[in-house]
Amino acid sequence: MPPASTKFRIRVRMRARPVDEPHRVASPLELLFDLTFVVAVAAATAQLAHTIADGHALTGLVPFLQVFFAIWWAWMNFTWFASSYDTDDVAYRLLTMVQMAGVLVLAAGVPAAADHSAYGVVTLGYLIMRAGLVVQWLRVGLEDPVSRRTALRYAAGISLVQMGWILRFLLVETGVLPPSSALPFFGCLVALELAVPWWAERARATNWHPHHITERYGLFTIILLGESVLAASRGVEGALESGEIGGSFLVIAGSGLVLLFALWWLYFLVQDAEGLSDRRNWSYLWGYGHYGIFAALAALGAGLEVAVEQSGHKVEASPLTLGYAVAIPVGSYLALLWAVHAPVVTERLLRPAAVLGCAAVILSLPLATPWIGVAPVVAAIAAICVLLVAGTIATHADRGRAG
Repeated sequence: MPPASTKFRIRVRMRARPVDEPHRVASPLELLFDLTFVVAVAAATAQLAHTIADGHALTGLVPFLQVFFAIWWAWMNFTWFASSYDTDDVAYRLLTMVQMAGVLVLAAGVPAAADHSAYGVVTLGYLIMRAGLVVQWLRVGLEDPVSRRTALRYAAGISLVQMGWILRFLLVETGVLPPSSALPFFGCLVALELAVPWWAERARATNWHPHHITERYGLFTIILLGESVLAASRGVEGALESGEIGGSFLVIAGSGLVLLFALWWLYFLVQDAEGLSDRRNWSYLWGYGHYGIFAALAALGAGLEVAVEQSGHKVEASPLTLGYAVAIPVGSYLALLWAVHAPVVTERLLRPAAVLGCAAVILSLPLATPWIGVAPVVAAIAAICVLLVAGTIATHADRGRAG
C-alpha cells in the first residue's frame, strides 16, 4: 500500500516505488482485479471441458491456450506495473477498473472463440485492457522524468502490437488471410508481446518489488486451484444428475481433491522472494514460465470436470483421452514448477530427479486406462503427487537436522 500520508489523496504524482519497501502486500484493488479474472478463467476452462467431453480435446486445446494467453498476459502486465507504480489514487483506480471491464468483455467472448474461432469479442476485450494500461504508462512518462524513456517505450510497444492484433482479426475475418495463417500470425504477435518488456526495460529497469510479485503470483495460483475445484464441482453436478453414482465417482472426486491439495503444497514449498531479489536478471524466465504453470492448472480443472462427470454418465471422450486430460496438466505442472523455480530459489527443495521422475510416471499412467479405467489412474496420479510432497518434506527435515 502507498504510505499513509498519500493513501487518501485524490491525486498522487507517479514515482517508482522502492524495491525494498517494507511490508509490501497486495492492495484491495489488486484483489478485486484478480476476481474479474475468475470469470474469464472459468469461461475458458468450461469451454475446454466441453470439447474434451465431446471427444475433441486436441481441437479445443489451441483456442484454450490462445484465450488463456490473453488472460494471463493482461494480468501479468498489470501486476508488474502495479508493483512499480501503484499510487492508489483516483486516476489509477479508474484506469484499473477500465482494465477490469476489458477482462469481463473478453470472458463474454470465450464461448464464440472456442466453438467457432470467432475472436471479435475477445479482441475487443483485450483492446480495452491494453488501452487502460497504455494510459497508465503515458501517465508515468508525464510524471516521472527518471522513468520516462521506459514508460514511453512500454506505451509505444503495447500500442503497436495491439494494432497488430486488430489487423490480424480484420484480415482473417474479411478472408484476406486464409484461416491456416491465423495461428502463425498469432505466434508472431505473441513473440512481439513478450519482447516489449525486454525492449522497454533496456532503457531503465522498473522497480518491481520481489516480495510483492511472488505474493501476487501465489494469489493467482490459488485462484486457479479454486477454478479447478469449481470445475470439478461442475463435473460432480453432472454426474449426480444421472442418478447412477458408483465407486468410481467417489474415487475420482476424492482423488481430485487430494491432487489439488498436493499441487498447492508443492507450489508453496518453494519461497522465491529472496531469490528473485538477488537474481533479478532471472525475472523474465520466472515470470513468463508461469504461463505454463497457470495454464496447466486451468486445464487440469477441465480434465477433472470431465473425469468426474463420466463416472455418472457416458461422454464421447475415450478413457485414454480422459486419463491424459488429467495426466498431461499434472505432469506439465510438475516439470515447469521445477524449471521455473530452480534458477532463483536459494534453497532447492524440489530435486530434479524426483520431480521429473514423477512427471514421467504420471504421463505414462493413462496408457493403462483402457484396461483399469479412469478412476484408478486419477487415484494413482494423486498418490504420486502426495508421495512427492511427503518425500520433499522428509528430505528437507533430514537436511535441517543434519545442519
